Amino acid sequence: MREFGYQRATDVPGAVALLDADPAARFLGGGTNLVDLMKTGVERPARLVDVRELPLDGIEPTPEGGLRIGATATNSDLAAHPAVRRRYPVLAQAVLAGASGQLRNMATVGGNLLQRTRCGYFTDPTRPCNKRDPGSGCPAIEGEHHNHAILGASEHCVAVHPSDMGVALTALDAVVTYETADGPGALPLGDLYLPVGDTPHRETALPPGALITGVTLPPAPAAARSRYRKVRERASYAFAIGSVAAALDVRDGTVREVRLALGAVASHPWRARAAERALTGAPADATAFAAAADTELAAATPLPGNAYKVTLLRNLVVAVLTELAVEAAR
Repeated sequence: MREFGYQRATDVPGAVALLDADPAARFLGGGTNLVDLMKTGVERPARLVDVRELPLDGIEPTPEGGLRIGATATNSDLAAHPAVRRRYPVLAQAVLAGASGQLRNMATVGGNLLQRTRCGYFTDPTRPCNKRDPGSGCPAIEGEHHNHAILGASEHCVAVHPSDMGVALTALDAVVTYETADGPGALPLGDLYLPVGDTPHRETALPPGALITGVTLPPAPAAARSRYRKVRERASYAFAIGSVAAALDVRDGTVREVRLALGAVASHPWRARAAERALTGAPADATAFAAAADTELAAATPLPGNAYKVTLLRNLVVAVLTELAVEAAR
């Protein structure tokens, strides 16, 4: 690991000013991703600006009836919060599925959203990778890619975003707030991540030097009946090979509202808009759920080693929505 400077920020304006004065610096929250990448030489910041002690760890209701989550709230505190568990259970379930207890105790909400989209080629500095070294190529396409993207990828990168929390927040229409030297700003989570295109090293639409200050969840009555389901290759904590975040509102056997997002399928959490449109007003049954999943996954372009994900995600969507529909009928 190369030498780096370290400074602890005491307030939001001071943190933003420190990064504005040193573009080679990085914000440090829990460090569960950044520090690992520094150890391997993938990330080489000249300075770390520690934002963990900033007063951004609150979780509180908004005047509109939603929920405001501070960027430095830990994943453990988020998953355990009574309002999250009661009103947005899909979010609590996703966070608990995301990592070990030790990691959840350290990881922050803002840091989770900004963890790097990555694969084994990205984390190995001896191998080419367009995300790490633009123009060097994407060896995953011809190499190991069993857990890579089936949606929204390009010939330049097929890595998937690893966040479980981000999948649930995408389904909930979360809005990310941030602060820069020019003032505050906000981005819908669906607009936070940039398409891969030919610039996979550019991952987010945040302005340079932006500090995420929180995430706001709008009121979502349908979210009270919601679920996160994750499939992984071992029982202990691991990245998903496929996941679904879903919320379902059924009236008289018909889908009144549905929210659906997929994980481990793209470079960012994938909002299944085509499936949602197909389901709204449709019967709340397995046949409709399967047809909607097929509509969404028709755009999939799997590689030879990850074509199984199409079937896996289809089955996950049907299973989770069927469970929610059965609960609604009780």
